[in-house]
Amino acid sequence: MMNKNQAKKRIEELRKQTEYYAQKYYDEDKPEISDFEYDMLMVELRNLEKDFPEFKSKDSLTQKVGGHVKEGFQKVTHEVPLQSLQDVFSIEEVEDFDVRIHEQARKNGIKEVKYVVETKIDGLSAALEYKQGRFVRGATRGNGIVGEDVTENLKTVKTIPMEIKDKIDITVRGEVFIAKKEFEEMNQLREENEEELFANARNAAAGSLRQLDSKITASRPLDIYIFNVQKIEGKEFNSHYEELQYLAEQGFNVNPVRIYCSNMEEVKKAIKKIGEDRENLTFGIDGAVVKVDDLHFREILGTTAKTPRWAIAYKYPPEKKETKVKDIRFQVGRTGVITPMAILEPVKVAGSTISKTTLHNEDFMKEKDIKVGDTVVIQKAGDVIPEIVEVVKNKRDGSEEEKSVPRTCPVCGAPAIRIEGEAAVRCTGIECPAKLFRNLVHFVSREAMNIDGLGENIIQQFLDKGLIHNINDIYTLTFDEIASLKKNGKKFAQNLIDSIEASKQNDLYRLITALGIRFVGSKVAKTLAKKYKTMDNLMDATYEQISSINDIGPVVASSIVEFFEQNQTKDLIEKLKEAGVNMNYLEEEGTDNRFEGKTFVLTGGLENFTRREASDIIEKLGGKTSSSVSKKTDYVLAGEDAGSKLVKAQNLGVTVISEEEFEKMIS
Repeated sequence: MMNKNQAKKRIEELRKQTEYYAQKYYDEDKPEISDFEYDMLMVELRNLEKDFPEFKSKDSLTQKVGGHVKEGFQKVTHEVPLQSLQDVFSIEEVEDFDVRIHEQARKNGIKEVKYVVETKIDGLSAALEYKQGRFVRGATRGNGIVGEDVTENLKTVKTIPMEIKDKIDITVRGEVFIAKKEFEEMNQLREENEEELFANARNAAAGSLRQLDSKITASRPLDIYIFNVQKIEGKEFNSHYEELQYLAEQGFNVNPVRIYCSNMEEVKKAIKKIGEDRENLTFGIDGAVVKVDDLHFREILGTTAKTPRWAIAYKYPPEKKETKVKDIRFQVGRTGVITPMAILEPVKVAGSTISKTTLHNEDFMKEKDIKVGDTVVIQKAGDVIPEIVEVVKNKRDGSEEEKSVPRTCPVCGAPAIRIEGEAAVRCTGIECPAKLFRNLVHFVSREAMNIDGLGENIIQQFLDKGLIHNINDIYTLTFDEIASLKKNGKKFAQNLIDSIEASKQNDLYRLITALGIRFVGSKVAKTLAKKYKTMDNLMDATYEQISSINDIGPVVASSIVEFFEQNQTKDLIEKLKEAGVNMNYLEEEGTDNRFEGKTFVLTGGLENFTRREASDIIEKLGGKTSSSVSKKTDYVLAGEDAGSKLVKAQNLGVTVISEEEFEKMIS
């Protein structure tokens, strides 16, 4: 056993660790360790504080809820605190809880104790407040006492009723979550768009609900299950189960898994059943909640500063199984990222058969030291995603084969590169079939070649019919081929033909943007077009020449040179020339540089301009636009519903202008 000095040192270490991981989890929605690893740290801290009570502190996460209020949100003080639950990790601990409850029951003359067992939904807790039956305010849990006002965001959740049947004042508590299928689809889309993947469904839900822009929240597939009445006026209940029935009658989306139990044996059966069924649930869970049903008895039992004494959360241990890596294959995604995939001997884990799992990237492969032929331990992270936890190295026999992420694309043979500071290895071939759909979508987009009418759905139809095999095939499409996509499609075909023809006359910078060179957006493309005047000049430019241009650093310059050195790029440029696509700079240098040296940040909705249009005007007048506010920002152009950027500008003393003032500046 530790002595006092050792215990004090370890307690301090654990408090720092748990505070750090809690901030990543609750405040930043970017967890760095698994829930199980965090839970084990908390168990160790709780046990040490129990053994050495002289080191207990109200600042410890064992005594308080871990979240904080995010900057930019209004604070809401909860009339009834939104407490967390005491976690337990064994059935023995559940039985101990039952013993304590029955001791209190005997002391207070209560003859029988009933329980309700529910799924512990893996999401973000929120309180919904209704006045006279109408939804008026919603808030996150925050630190349990003070949360964030997310009313407008909660209004976008389709399963939250804006009005309930009874015209009463009531506050309910629920868990906002994203269902398993929707989470997988959302992450798949983010991967295709080269956006950072969400670590798990819980953090995806939390990050979505805590957006300062409710339009972003509305675009996410949020759902909610209600599981408690926090406060109600003009009505009384005797039991929790009765409360839940009432909430369902009022139109709330109540937690669908709620099992009434007459004794502890039934509680244990309920916990076991939820564990067996969790694979088939449409939503993720991280345990089962056991609650005393009698509401009067709950009041007698009371609460601690952090948790109620009348409930516990049983956490299921992550199920782990051994299997063998039969092969490691490499898949090329729509954005060109080459992802290693482990092909496994099929094994059943947490209710489903696993035969393959992603190895993420080459850093993950090296860190875990995974080879073909290895025996590995796998588990399902968050009950959804299978992952390799470790290699069983003492089972190696020397026949294992090491594989590395290839530096040539397995689909098209183009060079595959890894940019310094990134984990991904990417195919750089612009004609790679695996990337064709995404390359086409980017090529025709508004900021690139701006081919109106050629959206994602139409592009997919052309690909499915075999009418497009490469980017340049856009310019060989015939009237009849286009018209065949739609019933009575002649008008559509003519409009699209006209739009394709018009795109041939675009300025050079649009074509450079359309090529999708890594790190080259429209701003850099404009700089390159003005500098080199023709596509041929740009293709002949050296690394030294490009890297010497203001605002173009060595990484961007290297990416441009490597792109134009490829045979696939040269082939595409030649074909586009043959199709009549303009390869020259058309715009004259502007003489009005009234915004020279000035940096603008745009925020909120503008009435008379799109953000792109406003940015173009600023750049034509010699200015720059930025996505973030700093002391170096000269102006913040604020439209309707301007959020955190406006607040930051005001705090920093940056000049804020309205759309009307902006129009005067450019007139």
